[in-house]
Amino acid sequence: MTGLNFVAVTALVKHIGGAVPPAQAAFMRYALGLLFVIPMIKPMIEARMTSTQVKLFALRGVMQTGGVILWFFAMTQISIAEVTAMNYLSPVYVTLGAALLLGETFALRRLGAVLAALIGALIILRPGVRELTAGHGAMILTPILFAGGYLIAKRMADQVSPSVVVGMLSITVAIGLAPFAWMVWVPLSGMQVFWLFLVAVFATAGHFSMTLAFQAAPVSVTQPVTFLQLIWATLLGALFFNEPADSWVMLGGGIIIAAISFISWRETVLKRRAAQA
Repeated sequence: MTGLNFVAVTALVKHIGGAVPPAQAAFMRYALGLLFVIPMIKPMIEARMTSTQVKLFALRGVMQTGGVILWFFAMTQISIAEVTAMNYLSPVYVTLGAALLLGETFALRRLGAVLAALIGALIILRPGVRELTAGHGAMILTPILFAGGYLIAKRMADQVSPSVVVGMLSITVAIGLAPFAWMVWVPLSGMQVFWLFLVAVFATAGHFSMTLAFQAAPVSVTQPVTFLQLIWATLLGALFFNEPADSWVMLGGGIIIAAISFISWRETVLKRRAAQA
């Protein structure tokens, strides 16, 4: 369900295309999504956040704002399959960031998995073999920014409730996107607003179903299933957006997913050993 929800998001954004500037489309997705933040307002008020926590949430909002704009832009420039496959690099960057910034252990096996994921990205991009576009450049930066935001969320999840983490993300990103949307604003039709509202609905549903999956099974079980999202994205692009299936994208994406699955499995094993010690 999580994969289908997020593929629906990519399909809707692809359908809207360049008719709405990426910054404006991203802003509308978060602004319309604030409807789902209403139940989170009370926990946010009761949290009594410190100034440090507010600053960290603001920093996460800045990173997510940049990542979202780049992601929406990439969706108008390259295939759905390429965007989906490149976005899988985010957990790899999270692993690197956790070791460099949070002091987590970084064993040789993890390093091998990270290198394998980067090789997968090179297979997708194939620099020197084909022309790389601004969309590819955007998708190189997007998972880095998303990974930074995830690391902050990981730290804040130990201090405040999930409702506060999600609510603050929605509010800060909507505020961060507002000036960029204003600079490129174009009039929207009622149908365009409807499509963008559906983007907000499916994105929210995706995060909710993903949380349910993490509650029901270990990450080592749920993570490999996300590979199906790449398959669905490739089929969607081929059937509805005239984007022929690219075997190199599937191969590179498969390598990235295998690397992520290995990292997730190792984390589960280490946690189990620590609990038994």
